[in-house]
Amino acid sequence: MGEIASASLQNRAGSNEVSESDLLKSVRQATSRFHSTNQAIMAGYIPDEHCVAAPGLGGMGYHWANPSLVDPVHDPLKPEVVLYATGPGGQLRLVALEYVVINVGQPRPTFDGHPFDVGGTPVPVPHWSLHVWLYENNPSGLHAPFNPNISCP
Repeated sequence: MGEIASASLQNRAGSNEVSESDLLKSVRQATSRFHSTNQAIMAGYIPDEHCVAAPGLGGMGYHWANPSLVDPVHDPLKPEVVLYATGPGGQLRLVALEYVVINVGQPRPTFDGHPFDVGGTPVPVPHWSLHVWLYENNPSGLHAPFNPNISCP
């Protein structure tokens, strides 16, 4: 993947407008097909019926992981996990992406300058992870693990 110029995601003072970086635009373009759960399954993501939420923090939703992508390489255009939440009529809707990078001694990865969290998933080896709430506004922040707007049925 060529270098992608990136600018920080910035909230404009006194406004709800958000400026999206070139990286986020590229990731949105690469992942928007996963609004279709059928497309996600065809791409190797495995449906998971367990919805993750924590009282007082909000939810993460349903984590559909693609095990073939969980490795020491961070490719922002190929997230290891797509996250869904229950939408109108009980249909799943794409809300976020999660990156999982196995730590084999390489430098800690970043996404648009934001460092990955240490651990954070049930992967049984040292790793980093990072949520990106690309498809659902998260008042806690673009990279916060939990989103108060998400709940589990």
